[in-house]
Amino acid sequence: MNYMINDLPERTAKPRDKGITMVMDKGLSLRQVEDFLEVGGPYTDIVKLGWATSYVTPNLTEKIKLYQEAGIPVYFGGTLFEAFIVRNQFDDYCRLLDKYKLEHCEVSDGSITIEHEIKCEYISRLAKQVTVISEVGSKDVQKIFAPYKWIKLMNAEIEAGSWKVIAEARESGNVGIYRDSGEVRQGLVDEILTQIPEGTIIWEAPQKAQQVWFIKLIGANVSLGNIAPTDVIPLETLRLGIRSDTFDHFLNL
Repeated sequence: MNYMINDLPERTAKPRDKGITMVMDKGLSLRQVEDFLEVGGPYTDIVKLGWATSYVTPNLTEKIKLYQEAGIPVYFGGTLFEAFIVRNQFDDYCRLLDKYKLEHCEVSDGSITIEHEIKCEYISRLAKQVTVISEVGSKDVQKIFAPYKWIKLMNAEIEAGSWKVIAEARESGNVGIYRDSGEVRQGLVDEILTQIPEGTIIWEAPQKAQQVWFIKLIGANVSLGNIAPTDVIPLETLRLGIRSDTFDHFLNL
């Protein structure tokens, strides 16, 4: 930090297991990645190459290398996993992870239907190769899961070998744990936290109001995902209570 401010909340240090900031790269150029890493790298724990953007991204190998050389793991979005699975290309997907020397992957079923036992089998198999992050929740706004189902699915995926489970929201933040207005489904989140350890969940929170809500609920070291590269520094100030939205929340610790 550039100077001292007393009585700020303590942040976990990298490599973090809690307080993770997962950034969504939706198609940055190499120069944009370099610029982002200059300011956002110290506060970014992992980068997702959104949905299947990696398929059409020029200079993919070079981009991944930039992140990895900065000490930031990269993984392909869960929609790419689903695109391979629906075409019976699981082995090809595993080879793809090796080709790009990735150490993480995402297993999701937000766009296709996979029997949950089979999804957990994919998690178990991939966990022998890489660190698995699995996603719970649908991208379909019409599919609203009851809290008990979220809890059941999350528990099963953690037991299958997921390092973290992502609570789905899409990059827009208007499905899954949110209403279509972007408002948090507070009762759902409260129910999940009665059964699932907070440290195992990454809450997708692309909107500032959503980030503020989770920071006030859980604290500075809540794990948040689908953060835009331009929002990493602003998010860190929210976590530390040096932005108006959380300013009063962290006073008199």
